[in-house]
Amino acid sequence: MLPQEVIRRKRDGEILEPDEIAGFIAGIGDGSIGEAQIAAFAMTVRLNGMTPAETVAMTLAMRDSGTVLSWPGADRPVADKHSTGGVGDNVSLMLAPIAAACGLTVPMISGRGLGHTGGTLDKLQSIPGYEIAPDAETLRRTVETAGAAIIGQTAALAPADGRLYAVRDITATVDSVPLITASILSKKLAAGLGSLVLDVKLGNGAFMTGQDEAEALARSLVDVGNGAGLPTRARLTDMSEPLADSVGNAREVEHALAFLRGEKAGTRIETVVLALAADMLLASGRATSWQAGHERARSVLASGEALDRLGRMIHALGGPADFVEHPDRYLAPAPERLPVVAARSGYIAGYRTRDIGLLLIEMGGGRLRAEDGIDHRVGLTHLRPVGTRVEAGDLLATLHAASPLGAEQAAAVLAGHIHIAEEAPATRPVLVSEIT
Repeated sequence: MLPQEVIRRKRDGEILEPDEIAGFIAGIGDGSIGEAQIAAFAMTVRLNGMTPAETVAMTLAMRDSGTVLSWPGADRPVADKHSTGGVGDNVSLMLAPIAAACGLTVPMISGRGLGHTGGTLDKLQSIPGYEIAPDAETLRRTVETAGAAIIGQTAALAPADGRLYAVRDITATVDSVPLITASILSKKLAAGLGSLVLDVKLGNGAFMTGQDEAEALARSLVDVGNGAGLPTRARLTDMSEPLADSVGNAREVEHALAFLRGEKAGTRIETVVLALAADMLLASGRATSWQAGHERARSVLASGEALDRLGRMIHALGGPADFVEHPDRYLAPAPERLPVVAARSGYIAGYRTRDIGLLLIEMGGGRLRAEDGIDHRVGLTHLRPVGTRVEAGDLLATLHAASPLGAEQAAAVLAGHIHIAEEAPATRPVLVSEIT
């Protein structure tokens, strides 16, 4: 296999054979193919696309470039969920323990913040001692005792994806649907899953802002996942406003605990979490119908079983044994808290959701460069859903900032990202569509 011939054929719009793709991806994984050829390959795929069969072959080759986990002796279906990311999207923190309490094994490989979207790993690192890269024995012990482990991608899992993504990030090829599909699914396949549920976001706070492009990505993920032997289904959900009422790492952990204590009933995020839990139970065969899965998820939430699972997972991965009972002992507060109030009466008609995610980064809660540290304390709380009636002076949000000046500056910016209108807006359903 000559790398330049693979690049030429794809450049000229030809369909690559599975062994050509496998050889090229193996070369990425073992370092025998350099960054210039990786960049050229990524650009040809970005411009010319791939057939579903080519994308399946690339996904499987990326999976096989490193370790593939297995779960021998597991008496519970192995399942996971992946989200394309959004602002205030801390669904994984609640969904993984709910699914575990419902009888699933959930080895969830998560990521850090990307662009304006928050990262599950950054949120969990708000918790003192939490290990996002445990050794194999700790991972297995955590899964056995808690039923779920939310961790990061290790160097051993799909290493070809790591090299390819690093090049994509600097060559304007991140938004290629075949490359996105293979990147997501190769890591999930390497985790040894039996089924996968996808949460593809759309709206002004998502990477895919329009429904057509979000559906195209979801269809690619579902078709390639199933083509690779992994039962996969997807749900499109709305990200035109922050999903949780809190944004920011430690603040979203606090929100997750409140959710699992039953304090977020009736919210948009509860709708999403319970729907995805039902999807996971149905896809894995743990529920005979979506309705039965939904009822089971609601019951473990109400009973406290899901909160118990989260506490077990945190402790097994190095966090405090009493974290869920006493989170205030461990989650550092921000030095400054400042209320942001409505300048006039009306209805909350919309959010500039992406800009709110970028505001968090400017406050120190995200990264400008990969090597940057982040301030887990900063963020927003008490955000209110679109359609809420407010009077002048009513609270719109509470800012948690590192300094008085930072709080005042952020408050002025945030006020411009919340639109208040005289008339009540049309509401958008948070569950948009399904692709199976």
